Amino acid sequence: MKKSFVFYVHSFAGLLSGIFILLMSLSGAALVFHDELDGWQQPQVKASSLKNLTVDSCYRIIQEKYPQAQVSNCALPADKNQPFSFFIYDSSHKGGTKALEVFLHPQSGEVLKTRGGSDDPGNNFMSWLSKFHNSFHLNKKGEWLLGFFALVFLISLITGLILFRKSIGAVLLFRKTVFRSGNLHQLIGVYALIFNLMIAVTGFWMQRYVFKKDFYASYNYTPVLKPSPPLSFSFDSAYQALKKNHPDFTASVIYFAQSKKGKTAVYGSRASNSFIHSKKLADAVFLDSSGAVAKTRFVNEISSDDRYDIINSQLHMGKYGGIPVKIIYCLFGLAGSFLSITGFLLWLRRKRKA
Repeated sequence: MKKSFVFYVHSFAGLLSGIFILLMSLSGAALVFHDELDGWQQPQVKASSLKNLTVDSCYRIIQEKYPQAQVSNCALPADKNQPFSFFIYDSSHKGGTKALEVFLHPQSGEVLKTRGGSDDPGNNFMSWLSKFHNSFHLNKKGEWLLGFFALVFLISLITGLILFRKSIGAVLLFRKTVFRSGNLHQLIGVYALIFNLMIAVTGFWMQRYVFKKDFYASYNYTPVLKPSPPLSFSFDSAYQALKKNHPDFTASVIYFAQSKKGKTAVYGSRASNSFIHSKKLADAVFLDSSGAVAKTRFVNEISSDDRYDIINSQLHMGKYGGIPVKIIYCLFGLAGSFLSITGFLLWLRRKRKA
């Protein structure tokens, strides 16, 4: 393979995906700290000496406040200093077409704050940023662009590796001959190579569905807003029974059944799970209308392909190692933006010389 051809492909792929790399790097670096940054826009809880309310009590409060609402799910507080977070669909917000997040005080049940989702950046910027990172707010068109540019980014990394493979050793050994201002693009590319390859591969794998035939199929489904029925069982009693059989399982999010035939899905994680699995959504337990366990979907019970998808997602988002891992992801994510800028400056310099 001629070097000039590889260089042309590398330059073209870099220019084509440059803005994409810049935007994805900056937004991704911020999204690593999604929970921490989102906490600034969540209401502050003045915890009391009282115990936290039960889920049953909170559900009734939501139905009293929003009698015509469809109650979708509830994120459980990790401690007494965090609120309950309910997502509902109510005609009072966007005609019921968009989710409304309702925060309840964990001890008093007082409504502390309400906010929209990705359509409400003033109150929920991280949700807006997450949708931007996942689709540029362009729905299916944006998802396709994301998959396409992820592939182009991967091509630019592979061709860059081929072009500068002989210099990798010198860069890693910190030899003075390669530390010049004109080599900044190369230096950043080498030091962030493994991270960028991991991000590109995992990102492309997450978006691979846009290259499948089913992605282009049209659907005419129109959701119908229906008020959620009262709970057909005591969730808290069912959860206590669940904990007796699975003591290391901790619930994180509850998706409520919308009919007696439906299942209430309880997502969480077991303490025995590997560090690479999600601490909030790795495992799922489905309860029937009586509160009995209808089935489980623990991470060790699912297919190897589904398990790989979970690990792939965790690797891409850096949600497996606490604050130290998040800091590393953030710094390398910012390096990706510098890679895009320095690459463009190199192209501009060569164009001026030509």
